[in-house]
Amino acid sequence: MSRLKPCVDALYEGVDRVAQSIPGVPKSEVFLVRLLMLTAGALLREFENKLKPYGMNDSDFRTLMMLYSSEDGSATPGELCALAEQKPTNMTRIANALAKKDLISRSHATHDRRQVLLRITPAGRRFVSKMLPPMFPPLVENFACFSSTERKTFEKLLKKLALHIDPTVDTDDTP
Repeated sequence: MSRLKPCVDALYEGVDRVAQSIPGVPKSEVFLVRLLMLTAGALLREFENKLKPYGMNDSDFRTLMMLYSSEDGSATPGELCALAEQKPTNMTRIANALAKKDLISRSHATHDRRQVLLRITPAGRRFVSKMLPPMFPPLVENFACFSSTERKTFEKLLKKLALHIDPTVDTDDTP
């Protein structure tokens, strides 16, 4: 993983300097956002380094995992765009790349021949089954600085933030 301490130190120094010249800087919120982005970026780079030997990136693997974890192993490109937060053009690129590797197949929906259906192939299922287990130990190690209780609290707080930011969620209904 990349060295984060110099970035964290610079973040705190920089925000403190800005706050001295601009009144009302919400330092705590700025720290939280920047720390989340810094940490997420480092985790993403580490993950993508593991995918690189397979010619994949995070959006490719995330799409494959959505098909792997779906009830029947299939979805439309539109459904995947919404879940993967991808534009249709990029989902076409992702589907082409995964199909070229024989990890997914394309067909037409039986109820509407105009609708394309993407389905994970047996080779795609084997690939996921092979790829995931070696990723578990480094993932667990990344969060080893937290106790089990802290991890659950952190998850709950991140979920609360995600749902609060989502404009489609009524904040009175969130736990």
